[in-house]
Amino acid sequence: MQKNLPIGLFNFALIFIVFGSYVIVAQSVITGEWTAETKKEKSDKVHLSFERKSERGGKNQHGSSFAYEELQGLNRDLTQNGKVSFRLVREAGTIECEGAFVNGRGSGTFRFTGNQSFVEAMRSRGFDFAKSSKHGSQDVDDRLFTAATLNLTTAFADDLKSADFGPLDVDDLFKAVIFKITPQFMAEMKATGFPNLDLEDLVKARIFKIDAEFVRKIREMGFGSENFESLVKFSIFKVTPEFLNQLKSEGFTNLSAEDVVKFRIFKIDSEFIRQARAEEPNVTVEELVQMKIGVRKRGN
Repeated sequence: MQKNLPIGLFNFALIFIVFGSYVIVAQSVITGEWTAETKKEKSDKVHLSFERKSERGGKNQHGSSFAYEELQGLNRDLTQNGKVSFRLVREAGTIECEGAFVNGRGSGTFRFTGNQSFVEAMRSRGFDFAKSSKHGSQDVDDRLFTAATLNLTTAFADDLKSADFGPLDVDDLFKAVIFKITPQFMAEMKATGFPNLDLEDLVKARIFKIDAEFVRKIREMGFGSENFESLVKFSIFKVTPEFLNQLKSEGFTNLSAEDVVKFRIFKIDSEFIRQARAEEPNVTVEELVQMKIGVRKRGN
């Protein structure tokens, strides 16, 4: 008995063929096109982009840099000229590529075969690839392909679960891999005095380049101890230890994070503070802000 499910142009659903006591599983397959460009001279990486059409006629694309050692059958010499055949083997599945390179630029077609054992292993850990995501995706094959390009592994999922962030889904796994939310990074950030950071906080930290060293430098200047969001604001408005040192040298040693950000937003530096004090020796933060706004208005 054979049961056929709807088949898309590039997406093939699983076909289960039962014959006697045997079950044969045809693996999920995605096909599409790839392009590549070698990185700087003597670099050990090549940038690969995978593009495929969706069932609705749109396009999905994944691009990343891969070390040559990750690509079976490809090395830097082969990316100069000639035909190539290489594979990217990951826990979530295998991407097989055919094509050619000319002067460091390549293109061709690819075929992705998903690993259904990976799907089951993830489901046993509470990450269901078949469950609708926060973004509405229900395509298991598409999510498997994403997992392969990102090199998402069951070991990484175990590490994330051990951090006790509460309920997480597959999208959270992707996010953690993309922003490199590793156990080491989690531990370092929690050790800075923010033990209750959740996954979204750590993603913010990566986006705004907040690490343990950044926190240490800010705190050495006597700032940044109120809450994690103040550190985010410091990073967004480029509040550096050097800038804080300028403010302290002008006698502003008890500023709140909000006050520091105001100084940065309105570009109030040491020179402006000294000019203001020539008129008002005991000038306050708010008065400095108003004076700066007045200067801007006069300038207009």
